[in-house]
Amino acid sequence: MLHFACRRAAYIGLLLLQPATLRAQTPLTPVQYEQDFTYFWTTISENYCYFDKKQTDWAKVRTLYAAQLPGITTKAQFIRLLENALNELYDNHASLSTNLPDSRRLLPSGSDVWAQFQQGKPVVVAVRAGFGAERVGVRPGMEIVAVNEVPIAQALPPLLPLTLKTPDEAAREVALNQALAGTHNTSRKLTVRSQGRTLTFYPDKPTAQLENIRYPRLLESRQLGTIGYIRINNSLGNNGLIAAFDSTLDALSATSGLILDLRETPNGGNSTVGRAILGRFTTKEQFYQRHELTAEEQRYGIKRSWVELVSPRPRPYTRPLVILVGRWTSSMGEGTTVGFDALQWATIMGTEMARLNGGIGSYKLPNSGIGFAIPFERLYHINGTPRENFVPAQRIPLSEESRDITLEKALELLKAAK
Repeated sequence: MLHFACRRAAYIGLLLLQPATLRAQTPLTPVQYEQDFTYFWTTISENYCYFDKKQTDWAKVRTLYAAQLPGITTKAQFIRLLENALNELYDNHASLSTNLPDSRRLLPSGSDVWAQFQQGKPVVVAVRAGFGAERVGVRPGMEIVAVNEVPIAQALPPLLPLTLKTPDEAAREVALNQALAGTHNTSRKLTVRSQGRTLTFYPDKPTAQLENIRYPRLLESRQLGTIGYIRINNSLGNNGLIAAFDSTLDALSATSGLILDLRETPNGGNSTVGRAILGRFTTKEQFYQRHELTAEEQRYGIKRSWVELVSPRPRPYTRPLVILVGRWTSSMGEGTTVGFDALQWATIMGTEMARLNGGIGSYKLPNSGIGFAIPFERLYHINGTPRENFVPAQRIPLSEESRDITLEKALELLKAAK
């Protein structure tokens, strides 16, 4: 069944981005596996809305993976086949609702370090605050040499799609970060080069923090002099955040300015929570996001798009506002950020965000019951910029320093605005 995840499915996106434990089930017949795969392939063919950005030959995906079905005798084998088929899209917003112990961690929610190719070299560009990679000393600017003693040049090919029409650098970046994120059951050893030295880090020791992420509360807040600070702890999919945010903002109502930190929202969320937050910072109804449902145009040639409103809520906060974003600002975190920019109320500060494609719809295979999610609608800033292409007006380059430079810059800006 389809759920309109970025409009009204309160926790579907969050649920799908945190894979469930594989449960035992009565073995399926070969015909049932074939039926499920056909449903999977056809549903994506008809509803995935970013094929124009991909080099994936989706028809070839069907041929390649359908040929493997006769060898499938267990649900675990079928899950692995689906994982591999979905990986052909190299889309971090597409996922299964279940996983195997040796499945790759999801991006970005299951990662704590992000790298990109710069002049042909894999270089760390962001490290997730408070997680294993940061704790052991991985910093932006370091060059990745190997993962678990496998040189990067050898680690990437097994993770790359098999059905690309032409090579795509975007696919290489996804593969690079899949390698860095690792699998659920294997501790990582990262070998890097920094300032002429080769260093080794073990981000999953003594514990694999990414396998058991817990937050003390939905949000955290404090007052920094006369400036308020609120950090959302990956809870944009929890409707309970609305009341918690309201009471926290009310307690900071006398501050001279406010910092809203969205840098730890990797699981996305739902638009009810996003609009609730936005609604505390406007005094009139305003457009904040544009949607485009491509399936209707693909089937009938009739374009369907609309612009969504945010409505004011009681006790609006009207003093200067800075939104902090980063690589782990994802999905609804990105949507909320783009909404703030559309309201022309806040200064957006930080690095590029997760750049997740569009809004996701969730589906379930008829026989195995395995769920999967794919982007089914395009989302835009009201100025026409695709949400995934949005970058902060004030981009703050990260460095090897352990200081929170972005927060420091936000404080400087708000103090100057008093």
